[in-house]
Amino acid sequence: MRIWPSDVDGDVLRRLEEAGFDFSKPTLIDFNVEFETWPPSENAVDTLAREFPNLKIFEPEDEFSGDITFQVYDRVSYELVMRVQREVTDLMASFGGRCESWGVWQEPLTH
Repeated sequence: MRIWPSDVDGDVLRRLEEAGFDFSKPTLIDFNVEFETWPPSENAVDTLAREFPNLKIFEPEDEFSGDITFQVYDRVSYELVMRVQREVTDLMASFGGRCESWGVWQEPLTH
């Protein structure tokens, strides 16, 4: 087992490892951008779309506040997750946006 940092992202990576996730293969990684106010400005969406053209906008629903999701195809690593979150948060900061969550689709284990 690897030693992951003691933070939220390290916790996610630990759970993936415990579930048998294959870190050696590239996969689609979903990143979420949340905004202080909804909807985000058109300029914010355009700026993010230039960097990540595969983004999807999820409108608020019930207690869900809405966000923008984009995908990166790469091998999952702590360094990659932290770098992407930091770069996107910096890019969206002037628009009141931040990227602090991510996830991957994991195939169920078969026995």
